[in-house]
Amino acid sequence: MHATAIIDEKGNLTVSGITDPVPWWSFTKTVLAAAALRLVEDGLLDLDKPLHGERFNLRQLLRHEAGLPDYGSMPGYHSDVADGKSPWPIKQLLSMLDVDRLRFAPGEGWAYSNIGYLRVAELIERTSCLTLQPALKKLIFEPSRLMTARVATASSDLGNVQMGGVKNYHPGWVFHGLVVGTVADAATLLGALITGDLLRPDTFAEMLDGRPLPEHRDVHPDPAYGLGLMSWAANPLDHPLGHIGEGPGSRIAVLAQGRKVAAVWTGLPSDLDAEAHAISLLS
Repeated sequence: MHATAIIDEKGNLTVSGITDPVPWWSFTKTVLAAAALRLVEDGLLDLDKPLHGERFNLRQLLRHEAGLPDYGSMPGYHSDVADGKSPWPIKQLLSMLDVDRLRFAPGEGWAYSNIGYLRVAELIERTSCLTLQPALKKLIFEPSRLMTARVATASSDLGNVQMGGVKNYHPGWVFHGLVVGTVADAATLLGALITGDLLRPDTFAEMLDGRPLPEHRDVHPDPAYGLGLMSWAANPLDHPLGHIGEGPGSRIAVLAQGRKVAAVWTGLPSDLDAEAHAISLLS
């Protein structure tokens, strides 16, 4: 089971496989980053000013440099998800993580953190005076002309979503929010970013400004993480950039090179590697 969308250099979209909405998993981070940057463009947020009551700033949150922990390795997290239980209350989650104890001084280290993007989602809501779905609809979905993208907040929101055979999943387990939509919409959104239809060129340049991650060269030859974008440290526009994501039952990769975009979703287990296939479609 898979779905593929390709946008060629002329902007033509081709879709194959299933056409139902799918979970975007951590490609949601790209959506959140773009929304926060639109608020920066409006003068409502600042990338480099420390957030109220915090030692870190928005740039450090978006680039996983804030020192916040993650919950992926917490005892009981994966078993509770697999058992179809309801998500933990956020206050309980943050207390269990001792979230006020930063793991390193902001800007001095790097650690992938879903909690960091929970903070981004909360910031978007406070700043826009909207809950996440209407905020993202206003800031991202409508300007990008997406037809199916939305935030899933309850199990009932996944009724028409391909979940790769997983049942009884509650999207609240993605604490920063889970966007679902077709692979065509995922490709369209990344295309809107790289062509300048969603952010100003100077803002997109900030998004591309990645932290090199030589400690992860066993995965990629020159990895870096920008503001909600996985990229190469040198000349990111000349190499695949975007985001991958994985959750129970499926994996997604949404990548661009030049003006070409490929979005690939696969149910798990699968003989098709979503990221590798997306990269091959861009060559």
